[in-house]
Amino acid sequence: MPFVDLQSNLPASSFPEAFLARFCSAAAAALGKPEDRMNVVVHPGLPMLVAGSCSPCAVVSVSAISVTDTAEKNKEHSAKIFGFLTKELGLAEDRIVIQFHELQPHQVGKKGTVMSFL
Repeated sequence: MPFVDLQSNLPASSFPEAFLARFCSAAAAALGKPEDRMNVVVHPGLPMLVAGSCSPCAVVSVSAISVTDTAEKNKEHSAKIFGFLTKELGLAEDRIVIQFHELQPHQVGKKGTVMSFL
């Protein structure tokens, strides 16, 4: 049950519903998870500064159980997500930052309980 949160100073028009579906699919493939388990949120039009510049940019946060727990895995995830975002949004790699957060099953609630009990 990965959570992918993309924040950007690009306008909302850069993120049509079709983008959300493609981003969900790309992130699911990158993380090796089924699309129906993905949770994707896009926050466009934010005042943002990355690497000292307010030029178009994106900050992505990826939180998941058991798939973001090593540098080797995150290097692979990063390459795939960067590839998608640079192509889809026309951003250079130096205008995108990704944070990976490892979640434990007791930190994710679902169906009135936590993943530890499902």
